[in-house]
Amino acid sequence: MGKALIIGAGGVASVVVHKCCQVPDVFEEICIASRTKAKCDALKEKLDGGRTNIQTAQVDADNVAELVELINEFKPDIVINVALPYQDLTIMDACLETKVDYLDTANYEPLDTAKFEYKWQWAYKEKFEEAGITALLGSGFDPGVTGVFSAYALKHYFDEIHTIDIVDANAGDHGYPFATNFNPEINIREITANGRYYEKGEFVETAPLEVKRVYDLPEIGPKDVYLLYHEELESLAKNITGIEKIRFWMTFSEKYLTHLRVLENVGMTSIEPIVFEGQQIVPLQFLKAVLPDPASLGPRTKGKTNIGCIYQGTKDGEPKTYYVYNVCDHQECYREVGSQAISYTTGVPAMIGAMMMLTGKWKKPGVFNIEEFDPDPFMEALNEYGLPWHEDFNPTLID
Repeated sequence: MGKALIIGAGGVASVVVHKCCQVPDVFEEICIASRTKAKCDALKEKLDGGRTNIQTAQVDADNVAELVELINEFKPDIVINVALPYQDLTIMDACLETKVDYLDTANYEPLDTAKFEYKWQWAYKEKFEEAGITALLGSGFDPGVTGVFSAYALKHYFDEIHTIDIVDANAGDHGYPFATNFNPEINIREITANGRYYEKGEFVETAPLEVKRVYDLPEIGPKDVYLLYHEELESLAKNITGIEKIRFWMTFSEKYLTHLRVLENVGMTSIEPIVFEGQQIVPLQFLKAVLPDPASLGPRTKGKTNIGCIYQGTKDGEPKTYYVYNVCDHQECYREVGSQAISYTTGVPAMIGAMMMLTGKWKKPGVFNIEEFDPDPFMEALNEYGLPWHEDFNPTLID
């Protein structure tokens, strides 16, 4: 049915490639492209022999001309961007120039500022409309599935949703004293930034990890959850009817936070360049180089993740609550695709989003967040391709 160019060859990209190969009727051909072609070749070697035709290529995702050349050569129907968030705009530019649909899992971030905003990508809306192509932003889990959950809740169970609490819990243990489950640079920037939540039309700022609660999660038990800012708050506040308050919560162990505080106190989480022995280095990038590669955590990680959304609102004038969530087992993910659940929960929705676009279920010119499309076919696909969801109509609420 279609051809997909997958840009990136890290943990999430590996999952996307594996899952695309499970749906050869939709993904007839894929090309895996990255700055390091050897990584792409290693993925191809693992999966060659199936019905999906796999090619590989070397590309610098910061270079629009190189991207355009590759797109013109491979002629994909969609570009799946699972490279770094800093590269979103160059890849979007290349898609515009070649008139090819675009999908990513995380919003654009400037390299020199820890910001999580959609404004740069939303600014492309008219250009994509004029080109007659679709850009689907944030087709991971959070952002991604959390947006689909929200659209599904609004479509089926609420007239208005007033409060959303997104809870992202990882009860996995990899055995290292300190490591991050996805790109350390992105992960640490996210955690050390000020928290923010949306309430009554504006964002309220908090100090990093200032707000803490304990929440008892299905299958993993009570966990410390901390309020962070996450980019889907910005799009959900715009796209979900009746919203008064949205918060995002993530779990961290005390051991993890102690390591992070020490690293922050000695300047290792800074993104300000310093000169060391005549060379300019960014401390956070150096820290990333010495920490374990997230892709190496798969065989070591045991336990489960639980990511979901708790909703409060009204239906037919009556108050209503609803909780929808997915539980994912790290070891089961590793057995299936060779990656732990953090990469799996991002990579599966990226494949499903691309499938929605290639099959024409989600197709209109412009730039869209995931909650702006019909959630039903995506929700069905989650059950089919490894991320089954569960519902609770009387959940405990976070105060």
